[in-house]
Amino acid sequence: MTTTMTHVFPTYARFPFELVDGKGVTLTDNNGKQYLDFTSGIGVCNLGYQNPAVTSAVEDQVKKIWHISNLYENHLQEAVAKLLVKDEDKLVFFANSGTEANEATLKLARKATGKTAVLSFNHSFHGRTYGAMSMTGNAHIQEGFFPMVPDIRFADYNDDASLAKITSDLAAVILEVIQGEGGVINGDPDWLKAVQAKCQEVGALLIIDEVQTGNGRTGYQFAYQGVGLDPDIVTTAKGLANGLPVGAMIGKTSLGAAFGPGTHGSTFAGNPLTMASAKATLEQLTPEFLQDVQDKADAVWAQLANFKDLAVVQSISGKGLMIGIHLTDDVQVNDVIVKLQNKGLLTLSAVGNTLRLLPPLVMTPGDLKQGLTTIYETLNDLN
Repeated sequence: MTTTMTHVFPTYARFPFELVDGKGVTLTDNNGKQYLDFTSGIGVCNLGYQNPAVTSAVEDQVKKIWHISNLYENHLQEAVAKLLVKDEDKLVFFANSGTEANEATLKLARKATGKTAVLSFNHSFHGRTYGAMSMTGNAHIQEGFFPMVPDIRFADYNDDASLAKITSDLAAVILEVIQGEGGVINGDPDWLKAVQAKCQEVGALLIIDEVQTGNGRTGYQFAYQGVGLDPDIVTTAKGLANGLPVGAMIGKTSLGAAFGPGTHGSTFAGNPLTMASAKATLEQLTPEFLQDVQDKADAVWAQLANFKDLAVVQSISGKGLMIGIHLTDDVQVNDVIVKLQNKGLLTLSAVGNTLRLLPPLVMTPGDLKQGLTTIYETLNDLN
């Protein structure tokens, strides 16, 4: 890939075009080419582009005040927190991103329990700042940045043998219900429940990273709800404000005493502009909206069943509108992504030669069917 960006650190392998406009689920590049978006900005713009309610809320707030710091009360933070916790006995800390929310969990877990060790899982992804990166089970992401934060342990995901590693000296166990960056790997519901039971038995906090799976992506506000879990701490970000940078850590109220004044903070987090966007986003995640996502997902997975007949497809994983198509080794996922771009469809990759799909939750059944048909035909041509 070539780039004309000469004054920016080359930390991203960018495709050679710029997306300059978006409406609904369609994006337009700097050459005027239009694309159906199966990425949502990597699971961020779940409500599409120029969503009327979000746009209106941001426009109204930008005419008032953008930033006030966290030295003063902020009614928008309280409103967003209530939408996140519903009627549950929980508290929210606002951050600027998913990795910052996961950093907060590491501090809270250690402070609340008085213990330091944390268990994470291989192929997990929790962020790129030091604490979050240290909890990420991917050696490639950690390479060149050692030493990591100490007392972070790893076990195999979906493996019953890992339960033996959940011991009484742990402050917490952190996991994703579906490992996104790690290849869209579904957690087995029985195994997830066994992890929770073992945490409760030994007195370790259960942290669930919902940065990618939250905010309606699986047809639930949070994916753990579809499994019947009761985590002590949850993190969310990405789709929380439909494009503005925000993250949140949600913890049981009993943990509040460990995070009093001066224990943690953030200059920009929870500012009125992002909170206005988050409020307008969460207000749209009604039970009816989430049921509609589940209904559309049922049709999507029915269509995906046909993909298993393709020679280049090993398997398909995910839930709701979070999909991983695992390709055979003789096909390079990035080559497939470029072929799809040429046909006007934007897609993503993940670990394990996985074609990852994260379409906006507001995409119509017709557009979802069209996009999947384009993918099927492209993969079929590679047979």
